[in-house]
Amino acid sequence: MSRASPKRDLLSITDVAAELPSLLDRALAMKRARARGDRTPTRPGANLALIFEKPSTRTRASFEVAASDLGGRGIYFAAKDMQLGRGETIGDTARVLSRYVDAIAYRAFRHEDEIELARHASVPVINALDDREHPCQILADLLTLKERWPDGFRGKRLAYIGDGNNVLHSLLLGCAISGLDLATASPAGYDPAPDIVELARKHAATSGARLTFTRDPREAAKGSDGLYTDVWVSMGDEAQKDAREKAFHGFQINDALLRLAAPDAWVLHDLPAHRGLEITDEVMDGPRAAIWDQAENRLHAQKAVLELLLPAPSGSAPA
Repeated sequence: MSRASPKRDLLSITDVAAELPSLLDRALAMKRARARGDRTPTRPGANLALIFEKPSTRTRASFEVAASDLGGRGIYFAAKDMQLGRGETIGDTARVLSRYVDAIAYRAFRHEDEIELARHASVPVINALDDREHPCQILADLLTLKERWPDGFRGKRLAYIGDGNNVLHSLLLGCAISGLDLATASPAGYDPAPDIVELARKHAATSGARLTFTRDPREAAKGSDGLYTDVWVSMGDEAQKDAREKAFHGFQINDALLRLAAPDAWVLHDLPAHRGLEITDEVMDGPRAAIWDQAENRLHAQKAVLELLLPAPSGSAPA
């Protein structure tokens, strides 16, 4: 697949800040087309390498199906089964894979490794999750809310209840770019990174989004148009399980918290969920949950991302 322009990476959701509205529009159009049975292969022959250092259900499945829907294929690599797991450098891995594939999606423990892979790869690198951001997840989240709020994000407020982790980092930036108000409630010691907050505030100053931070989940939830949570113990934090569950006591999304939100508020969770901890069965399986659409939308958002980052075949009409 020829490349007429310099390659682009998606390491942070800010890397697609300018295209975010059109990216969501394209993802929604592709979702509707797929529902009609239309899976037009707009990137035929494209090969996507998937390097995963962490387990995955949604990210792996959605990327592999996305590549297939576009006419290409996904090639899965567990890092421990690669030469990368035997001491080959990230740079050498990037150089070699760039000779074989058209893009690389990397699910990494460390953001620094994500940057290193992108620095040496001559093909686009997509952040499929690391310890700093999870941009593809938040693209799916924004798509899910766009479906429910077709008039736009202005005047809407989302409340995030939980850990100041990679998901919240990308959510802060995505909401700030999109003009969606975000209220965050996290216990002391589990705040988002200060540099992420500062960057989000800069984007919010342009978009008009209001970002607020509190220690009280009820304050964040009150009157909100949506509630969002994530696991209390993420991959890599298992040694802190007891301390985290103690710190997050009272930060559960349950019926009592949901009653504080707007009557038509939606509930989001990026999955996997630890039912009975950060969210109850009643809420997760209830009529206000948008969680399953949110999971499906990983596929459609990532198809739009692959279209954006991969060159169109020579002579093809624009999508």
